[in-house]
Amino acid sequence: MTRSIGEMDNVELFDAGEKGKGLRTTKDLKAGEVVFTEPSFAAVVFDSLSQQVCHNCFRRQVNLHRCAQCKFAHYCDRTCQTACWDEHKQECAAIRNKGKAPNENVRLAARVLWRVQKDTGIVSDSQLISVDQLQDHLADMSTDSLKELKINVQNFLDYCPNTKHGSEYISHIFGIINCNGFTLSDQRGLQAVGVGLFPNLCLVNHDCWPNCTIILNHGKIELRALGKIAENEELTVSYVDFLNVSADRQRALKHQYHFDCMCKSCSEHFKDDLKMAAKETDGKKPSDELVKEVQKYSLECLAKIEAARAASNFNEVVKLSRECLEKQEPVLGDTHLYKLRVLSVASEVLSYQHNFSEAAGYARRMVEGYTKLFHPNNAQLGMAIMRAGVTHWHAGLIEVGHGMICKAYAILMITHGATHPITQDLESIRMQTEMELKMFKKNENDYHSMREAALQNKPTGKMTASLSGEANVKALSYKQ
Repeated sequence: MTRSIGEMDNVELFDAGEKGKGLRTTKDLKAGEVVFTEPSFAAVVFDSLSQQVCHNCFRRQVNLHRCAQCKFAHYCDRTCQTACWDEHKQECAAIRNKGKAPNENVRLAARVLWRVQKDTGIVSDSQLISVDQLQDHLADMSTDSLKELKINVQNFLDYCPNTKHGSEYISHIFGIINCNGFTLSDQRGLQAVGVGLFPNLCLVNHDCWPNCTIILNHGKIELRALGKIAENEELTVSYVDFLNVSADRQRALKHQYHFDCMCKSCSEHFKDDLKMAAKETDGKKPSDELVKEVQKYSLECLAKIEAARAASNFNEVVKLSRECLEKQEPVLGDTHLYKLRVLSVASEVLSYQHNFSEAAGYARRMVEGYTKLFHPNNAQLGMAIMRAGVTHWHAGLIEVGHGMICKAYAILMITHGATHPITQDLESIRMQTEMELKMFKKNENDYHSMREAALQNKPTGKMTASLSGEANVKALSYKQ
């Protein structure tokens, strides 16, 4: 077992009371500092993306090389394939024997068990807890979840008929994956592409207003400080999206992770009033009945929008979004969750359709709402401001666009760091917009003439394609 110097020197394991084990700092940390990094104990690509994402580095790529033996795993090149062979060789044989690959949960459980069998549950002296010691919460599972688990166990036994592990231990591993698995994003951080198990990360407890964030960077997760963290302070991350009211977050946490969240944000219903705010005009607010009516309409409309987006009917998405916003405008506040969700989808789809002018207006309003709700160094806020900045840039609104891009860059330097691919992309765009802004200030007419000429040759830049690709427009979010 080997340990890189400094890998876990910033943290220590401690008894966090009712929350069980936890991690706390051993020194003062500053915003953007990497608390620790960790490779996965085991990880797999989602079934739906098995031919589009490298099974080693989890990058989305075109023309991936397929494993000639199992014909299921795909890799960037021979380097990635060779690097992954130690993990893939048993999987490769199992898939060939079975004739097809099982679902991602079964594949991940198999990879975990093969590694436990080979290396035990601790693979380095920087790993603070054995995989076996992670919570499975089997006793807390619902009847339906237990039925699904039983099916997964049987599928696992069909996939690995020669396993030395009994059904009880296999069930334990599936329970661990269910409540400890971490969603992996692609290299741009824009789409969930797989799931992995990170034992040290599992020790970081939840808080709806956390002091840390998790980023996947070059195949490893990084736990990064969102602000100053004092020595001996507990480290926390959010298991759920803060863009939900406290009661909904609590329900989601109870269902998925089997605990009652009593963090300060939930106990004090922090910002719930803004998230459900009615619009105030000249000191007057609409009636409670009207607010409830528009909220109900909004939920129904959001369901229709989601269905149209999934069907790639983007004109229908835009039509429904405009109608919904028209109904919401006089009744719901600018920070209301339902309005923000419509603004987000509308700006994304309109940008994909190259209707940048209208998209920019919606993106700006979305960012204004997000800024009032999120922690100032929240990664989701940074990504939203980045997208809005790029949209304004392509709409020809160079001054606003550059300002947003600079603001997003400052946030992502903390949440993602300078070496992350998306931060590096954004730095290139920041330099480009800075150059264009100087040109604009020198001579507006010349700038717009040059911009129009450039647009005729190349309508959009690579970041627009990345941020507004059809895959992202169709599926913008996964379980965190």
